[in-house]
Amino acid sequence: MHPILRNILALVAGLIVGLLVNMALVNLGPQLIPPPEGADITSMEGLKSTIHLMQPKHFLMPFLGHALGTLVGAALAAYLAVGNKMRPAMVVAAFFLLGGISMVYMLPSSPMWFNVADLGLAYLPMGWLGHRLTGGNKSW
Repeated sequence: MHPILRNILALVAGLIVGLLVNMALVNLGPQLIPPPEGADITSMEGLKSTIHLMQPKHFLMPFLGHALGTLVGAALAAYLAVGNKMRPAMVVAAFFLLGGISMVYMLPSSPMWFNVADLGLAYLPMGWLGHRLTGGNKSW
């Protein structure tokens, strides 16, 4: 298989698998840590109006979903890619970072501490770690 095609497929596979991991963990969150009484998490409007009821524990699963989704997606992309494996891992991380940034804009009432932790720790560092976990040692 041509290296460019393989790297594109590695990137797509990393994005899809990372997204599935992210969605699974975020959807599992309310079952493990029930939302506060009266909180509506079934729609973006409901979440916006009741996010003030959330405690720090309610942000654990979204953070883990973002971080582990990025980690798994980046690791898979790096594992499947040929040549410089750091690039596909970091492209996956950048895509997930853009998703995180868009969530901050769509949900402006989320706590600033969560936004900082999520955007600062769940994406680019996890992309780098995913690359490293696959044995990657090349720089950019």
